[in-house]
Amino acid sequence: MSDVSFNLEGKTALVIGAASGIGQEAAGALASHGARVVFADRNLDGADAAARAAGAGHSAVHLDVLDDSSIASAAARLPVPDVLVFTAATNVRKRILDYDLAEFDRVVALNLRASFNIIRSFGGPMCERGSGSIIGFGSIRAVTVEPGQAVYAATKAGLVQLARTAAAEFGPDGVRVNVVSPGVVDTPLTSQIRSDPDWYGAYAAKTALGRWARAEELAGAVVYLASDASSYVTGSVLTVDGGWTAIDGRYDPPNG
Repeated sequence: MSDVSFNLEGKTALVIGAASGIGQEAAGALASHGARVVFADRNLDGADAAARAAGAGHSAVHLDVLDDSSIASAAARLPVPDVLVFTAATNVRKRILDYDLAEFDRVVALNLRASFNIIRSFGGPMCERGSGSIIGFGSIRAVTVEPGQAVYAATKAGLVQLARTAAAEFGPDGVRVNVVSPGVVDTPLTSQIRSDPDWYGAYAAKTALGRWARAEELAGAVVYLASDASSYVTGSVLTVDGGWTAIDGRYDPPNG
């Protein structure tokens, strides 16, 4: 029987958005499994602190995903990663009729345009080398929505299809592309709704586990997709949502 390996020793990982939240936890988990990790973020001080906390051999770089030249410069000067993870995202919670075009452009620019630029800027060299794993972060909002989530949901659905297309195009060159799809996670991005007890409780009740995720609970999915344990997995969405999308409604019928 073959040995399924989650060992990342000898691999280099680039994690974009590694200064805090899910990105920081993912980067730390990759490091703990043996990868040499580059912690990238526009918050260089935060990325440097996270890299130092992960132990010796890791580094931090400044990378602003909204700046095309910053992405191009990083792709040109950094070693071609074996693993690429990107988590940066934003959300403006407003109904469609209340949205303005500047807000629309801001959410699309970070969640979708930047993802497209990251995938092609780093994916190209990975394809030339002939190997690699690219891991993006989607959301359950790609498949299930609520009022006030139109633009965010559209960008996350777009990211899934972007990743699937990249998987089809990069696969012949040995590069895998997948998406981790979280549910509700305790991160800075969700601070607006976490601060409202009713909203927080309603979201917790929607999951099968009855609670929000902690950022570190997404890290295992990243390690799996980064490692040889997922060597035949590409073009896939790995949902980590505590059962949210498995449940239709909140009513619990009586027994009998």
